[in-house]
Amino acid sequence: MGALLGLKTCVRFEKVAGVSEPSSLLPWCKLAPILYSGAPTTGFAASLSMRHIIAVLLQNEAGALSRVAGLFSTRGYNIESLSVAATDDPTVSRLTLVTSGSDLVIQQIANQLNKLVDVVNVLDMTRGEHLERELVLLKLRLEPAQTDAVRGQVVRSGGRVLDPSVGGFIVELTANEAEVSAFVESLGRQAQLLEVVRSGALGISRSVRPLRARSVQTTA
Repeated sequence: MGALLGLKTCVRFEKVAGVSEPSSLLPWCKLAPILYSGAPTTGFAASLSMRHIIAVLLQNEAGALSRVAGLFSTRGYNIESLSVAATDDPTVSRLTLVTSGSDLVIQQIANQLNKLVDVVNVLDMTRGEHLERELVLLKLRLEPAQTDAVRGQVVRSGGRVLDPSVGGFIVELTANEAEVSAFVESLGRQAQLLEVVRSGALGISRSVRPLRARSVQTTA
């Protein structure tokens, strides 16, 4: 219905203007069926930028990490966080990165990643159900009288005190990104933040099919 009204508006405008050439409303006339019809909405939504958590299995080879990061930099997309560590297979590491972009662009990047000789497998976990966790370590400077209040705040948030020294009060929390950010902000209001160390997001899919090397998946 919206598309029909939009098209009628365009026709009415051209009749009133008495012109046969495309009017200044031509861009709107072309967009009206897309913006108001149900079917193309998916394509429009796919062009919106959103946060993506991407897991990459790659071989432990020199330069592998730089080649992966290079795919993002050449397209002008920032890597917001990146973590990499060994897996149970000593020849393969798992890289988890967070970036923002449209579904279409991220899918294109995933396809290009799969073409790299160092890359074993790629998964955009944002496309399905997944669990996300991030570790943060904080070093605080606080007055002796603040110790109990800060310790209580840490425990209520689900964190732990690793070092109770007043001059270097160190705490940790493992939670999702939003909870970690709120934790840092909250303690920053109660004490002086000396250091903030965040691991970046780690994620794992809730699918029963694990992210493994392709050869392992075919033999399973």
